Amino acid sequence: MAEQDDIRLPEHLESLYEDPWRIFRIMAEFVDGFDTLGQIGKAVVFWGSARTPEDHEDYQMAVRMAKKLSEHGFAIVTGGGPGAMEAANKGARESGGLSIGLNIELPHEQKPNEFIEVSLDFRYFFVRKVMFVKYATAFVLIPGGFGTLDEFSEVITLIQTHKIKPIPVVLMDSNYWAGLIRWMQARMVREGKISKSDMELFHISDDENEAIQYILDWYEKNNHGA
Repeated sequence: MAEQDDIRLPEHLESLYEDPWRIFRIMAEFVDGFDTLGQIGKAVVFWGSARTPEDHEDYQMAVRMAKKLSEHGFAIVTGGGPGAMEAANKGARESGGLSIGLNIELPHEQKPNEFIEVSLDFRYFFVRKVMFVKYATAFVLIPGGFGTLDEFSEVITLIQTHKIKPIPVVLMDSNYWAGLIRWMQARMVREGKISKSDMELFHISDDENEAIQYILDWYEKNNHGA
């Protein structure tokens, strides 16, 4: 007779036992996020590649933009990792602003960067996405990869479907995004998959000062006074 410790559920049934308990981990992440971020006030979320090196212009641009927005009283929120995320957090810290990182647990561990003042760790991408969107006043997208594209698609879908109110979604570096924009116009708009007006859900800029002013003007116009 097998010992009690050797008794296991069949593999295909293990998730039926584990999944109901997973809800408590999910709830804990939501509670921690709401409790920590609920009082940060106006905030700009920066998204971009974790692979952007410090000597790249995209990195330096993110530092400058985050620094200037911090000087206007915006908290700076990023994914908490290296690259463009680190750059934005660095800009916030250099200006004395609030620097926040929402880190995600990955198989190849992503460690929070050194410029974060308020750090939250998430196991679940979808909980982390809620925190980004719920507390954002604007989004700035520095050139990035699949994750940046995912975040861009997520937020413009939420705006398009009226799940959230329209807020600035700024894509920096028109040359980087040009291929995607041409494809959206040539295929998605032309074939009726999206409306022509949907292309106005986001703003493209090559001038960081113009992009910052775009965010400031929108904020003032929409009466989100600090």
